[in-house]
Amino acid sequence: MHPSKVAKEHPDRAAFIFAETGESRSYGELEANSNRIAHLFRSLGLQAGDVIALLMENHPRLFDIVWAAQRSGLYYVLLPSKLTADEAHYIIDDANARMLITSTTIGDAPAALEGMLPGRLLYAVGGTRAGYVDLDEAVASLPATPISDERAGQDMLYSSGTTGRPKGVRRELPDPDLMVPDSLLNMAISKFGMSEKTVYLSPAPLYHAAPLRWAMAVQRLGGTVVVMTRFDAENALQLIERYQVTHSQWVPTHFVRMLRLPEAARGRYDLSSHEVAIHAAAPCPIPVKEAMIDWWGPVVFEYYGGTEGAGFCLIGPEEWLSHKGSVGKSMRGTLRICDENGDELPVGQIGDVYFDGGPDFSYHNDPEKTAASMNKHGWRTMGDVGYQDEDGYLYLTDRKKFMIISGGVNIYPQEIENAFLGHPDVQDVAVFGLPDDEFGEKVIAVIEPRDWASADQQLIETLAGYIREKISRVKVPKEIMLEQALPREPTGKLMKRHLRDELLAKSSQQS
Repeated sequence: MHPSKVAKEHPDRAAFIFAETGESRSYGELEANSNRIAHLFRSLGLQAGDVIALLMENHPRLFDIVWAAQRSGLYYVLLPSKLTADEAHYIIDDANARMLITSTTIGDAPAALEGMLPGRLLYAVGGTRAGYVDLDEAVASLPATPISDERAGQDMLYSSGTTGRPKGVRRELPDPDLMVPDSLLNMAISKFGMSEKTVYLSPAPLYHAAPLRWAMAVQRLGGTVVVMTRFDAENALQLIERYQVTHSQWVPTHFVRMLRLPEAARGRYDLSSHEVAIHAAAPCPIPVKEAMIDWWGPVVFEYYGGTEGAGFCLIGPEEWLSHKGSVGKSMRGTLRICDENGDELPVGQIGDVYFDGGPDFSYHNDPEKTAASMNKHGWRTMGDVGYQDEDGYLYLTDRKKFMIISGGVNIYPQEIENAFLGHPDVQDVAVFGLPDDEFGEKVIAVIEPRDWASADQQLIETLAGYIREKISRVKVPKEIMLEQALPREPTGKLMKRHLRDELLAKSSQQS
């Protein structure tokens, strides 16, 4: 149950293939490379429990590095590749990461970070980068055998915080034995039939929790991961045929784009090898999922979970057809729907979604958010609202505290609001998501100008240019609107739902 075991038994089997270039790495090569990097970690003084950060695109060296960290007992933080230097610096600093590894093709952020991270170990893959040590050169002469004190480490991925800044989800390190399977691996085997014969297509960035964790689960089993560096709808179908893909992971935006392909393109490829298509990360419109099942057959599975791992629901295609809109039954902990006091509600009533008996976790450096995730019974929530039917199936009815999920990417409104408030012409701001046919949700910003007399198209264009310089592209609002005064309660709380509902009502009247 670890790539090191696969390397001994099947050293020439492909651990992963990069779809666009065909570059691959065998399990024997993955074993040698990850061992060399593990030796580097120890030579630099990194010990079990320490943290490293990766700022990389989907890069062939990424798996070498994360498996080196995993077998060295380290926490590994994967940063979205499009973060600005300020955004990346916050996470690196908050995580107390002792080392940053980036690539030579990632963009401008690493150059700025070099001067922002004094005392940190800075390494780059793929060649020389000013201010960074060449990782490939540093490990070339190190042993390809395991370090003497191997023990299992794990990821530490970032979610939203109470201040709008991301917060790291930190769990205790797992059993030190590398071979001990975790709950995800057990589910991969028992629910999705994954094995050493699995060929898994990963069309999303590996810095997200689901693509990273599922890819690593496949490699624990000895399967092959086919990685797309960027999603293209028709190319994804072509890859299923070319590599005889058996399992895949998607977000609803991928489904929408594949369904929009011409009929000739959709029918051009042999998808008969495809046994399981898993989707999550965002609400999937019922008509979209119906169309995918009609096209691909009963292979479309959905789950509901989160980086925190507090709970996990799963639903198969046949179940979904009789419970349309559900995200499934709880597979980890007992599902509880509670009122605002934390007391359980009857079946069918809408309330906060909690899980009783799931694994423990904390938000790094945010005890307030950690405490807020637990009610008086000790049940944990990931912040969603929904209801449970008589058969025990969960239906979600609202997003996490207005968190926006656009194209499968989590976007936290307060971070964008804080950025807008740095502009001298902004008095107040509300950011939220509205439904979008392609991306699931789109980011909308409503601005209250300091001077209403300046509220014109020129101001909107100025603010659009300003925000593009402050946050990464995926978070930039698709639309900026101006309002003379934003509604607030007497307590000062912004009535964001009121704004959102008004815009939804106007949109439905116009359609």
